[in-house]
Amino acid sequence: MPSKHRRVFTGEICGFGTTSGHRIVIGRWIVSPLGSFADVMHESDSGVRTLFAPNDEVAEFVQTTYTFDRAVIVPVDAVRTSTALTVEAGPLSTRVEIGKRSAIGWALAAVPSRVATSPVWCRAVDPVARVVMRGVRTRGTAGNNRVESYGATDMHALSSVHATLDGVDLGSLADVWPPVTFGFGSTPRTPSIVALSTTIDEYLL
Repeated sequence: MPSKHRRVFTGEICGFGTTSGHRIVIGRWIVSPLGSFADVMHESDSGVRTLFAPNDEVAEFVQTTYTFDRAVIVPVDAVRTSTALTVEAGPLSTRVEIGKRSAIGWALAAVPSRVATSPVWCRAVDPVARVVMRGVRTRGTAGNNRVESYGATDMHALSSVHATLDGVDLGSLADVWPPVTFGFGSTPRTPSIVALSTTIDEYLL
């Protein structure tokens, strides 16, 4: 049997689309093996996938877990309040307004955190997540001998967004559709911010 190395990242993922066809996924990781950091995954209206990472270490790790057409090393500054998330990542600037806890968020909050973040639980609820939130997976792999488990503990809807790329306005808030193609699953189609712990098990052959 291969040995296993486990890494756990705790924070939140914010995913949204824009009316110009861009889709953006922001990861804000409060506790992780790589320290506290934020990164941004961007898929353009033409399908080009870009990772904005704060340093080489984060970029290397993320690129061996997900798939991108290019990676850009820039300062990624994320400021979170109870009602908004503002992120500056080089040429990409975003501010999302955070709305009420969703019905799914209430259901997630009812599950004890220790259970909800367990890879065993993530594997059990994956078939349900696929049906309830099309495109979403709670367990799977994008290759490189890494298995990912997404243990969500809360979810809030987004009410608005202002995003620019190279100074060009990307339009107003829209669904994450079609799903992003960085890995084996997408964020929820409805623009949202999800609190979670991501467990990555790397099997060393």
